[in-house]
Amino acid sequence: MSTSGRTPDSSAPRPNAIVPVLALAGVVVAVMQTLVLPLVPQLPHLLDTSPSNASWAVTATLLAGAVVTPVTGRLGDMYGKRRMLLVSLAVMLAGSLVAALSDSVAPLIVGRALQGAAAGVIPLGISIMRDELPSERLGSASAQMSASLGVGGALGLPAAALIAQNASWHTLFWIAAVLSAVVIVLVALFVPESQARTGGRFDVVGALGLAAVLVCLLVAVSKGADWGWTSTATLGLFASVAVLLPLWGRYELSTAQPLVDLPVTARRKVLFTNLATVTFVFSLFTLQLVIPQLMQLPETTGYGMGRSLVAVGLVMMPQGLVMMAVAGASAVLSRTRGPRVTLMLGTALVAAGFALNIVLITEIWHLVLVSCVVGAGVGLAYGAIPSLIMGAVPPSETAAANSLNTLMRYIGNSLSSAVAGVVFAQLTTLSGGAVLPSEDSFKALMAIACAAALLSLVLAAFLPSRSRLAGAHPAGPASAVSLVTSGATGHTSDARSE
Repeated sequence: MSTSGRTPDSSAPRPNAIVPVLALAGVVVAVMQTLVLPLVPQLPHLLDTSPSNASWAVTATLLAGAVVTPVTGRLGDMYGKRRMLLVSLAVMLAGSLVAALSDSVAPLIVGRALQGAAAGVIPLGISIMRDELPSERLGSASAQMSASLGVGGALGLPAAALIAQNASWHTLFWIAAVLSAVVIVLVALFVPESQARTGGRFDVVGALGLAAVLVCLLVAVSKGADWGWTSTATLGLFASVAVLLPLWGRYELSTAQPLVDLPVTARRKVLFTNLATVTFVFSLFTLQLVIPQLMQLPETTGYGMGRSLVAVGLVMMPQGLVMMAVAGASAVLSRTRGPRVTLMLGTALVAAGFALNIVLITEIWHLVLVSCVVGAGVGLAYGAIPSLIMGAVPPSETAAANSLNTLMRYIGNSLSSAVAGVVFAQLTTLSGGAVLPSEDSFKALMAIACAAALLSLVLAAFLPSRSRLAGAHPAGPASAVSLVTSGATGHTSDARSE
């Protein structure tokens, strides 16, 4: 097994280039998640298909990202993170081209799935930073990379809406293809290949098993509201998860080189960080569901604002900008007080933002204020989460561990969407002859999101304190060498301690 770090005759890493290039890659990947949202109401007409079929243009991206991310993370640890980063970006480019050339729903869904398969770029980028950057720069760089997911979404929505309103919908995907190509070139030029690799055999059975579990779970959660939560299809998928998940877990525990190292995942620090991520992202995504609905409902309801999707994007844009601005503060706080404290402060801010939104919900500036408060909390938390994960695993497992945490974000997103669908369906009002979500439904969702953020705070409180994490902070290139070489299997005593 190779060690991390560079040999004396290797070209020195260029942090001033690596960080912005990887952050740009993260932003572009995040843009792909929101790229099609302005088109969703028009897709049935544009593609001559049903609304149910058209909705798969969104669902396919979610499923592909959730299924592929753990695989690319493990392959990155085995065969090279930069290599898998370039593969993921190439797949995104291919998906953009397929979607740009499509005139029917099937190729568009295929293209969107390929775009979603690039979701592993962000955890791979964070892992490359751990291998290549000096330890004093790692905290702020990984915080920026982690925040790029929110920044890309916040900036991508208004841009996509503007383009969709003023040009052919194919233009969105041609622009996506150009952005993908630019990022590929920049990564190839400025991002070095890490030497920290585990080698070994890829767990094909484990990958297929996890894919089956995730597809059944996420399709059931995503489509349950449309199909009916007690329908045969929905219950059958949930039953499949109940059967497949224990079988997959048993196999992973019995194989020598599993896709997911379950004992590592069960460590208190990793487990509670991942659980806090699920509940935290649940609350964050709730805001992204509530604001567009609330702003686009007609003013005749008395609480809707009758605004366009472009206006929605502009209102949500400050959230992404605040997230990026706070990333540096997150790194400083994590360095001085520990990432546990940073995560707790971030979750408390998000809970405060949702509590505020229950009261301030009637004016545009109310939503902008809440978005900024929540964005500040997200910026702090997203910066702390990679530090917590990297402090609990050796460098040779960084990509897989970060990818699993990214998977937790997908699960939080899906659960939030499902809960919002139930609340919107149960709390309704009649306006102009149409059944619409009531004002109480928005307040109820805000209260649920606030509770989810508080649950994240409680889970973060169970993480080991800073004093117990001495020697387990994210490693830069030099410390990564000693961590990897201290154990033949790639596991260290420090990493196993929690």
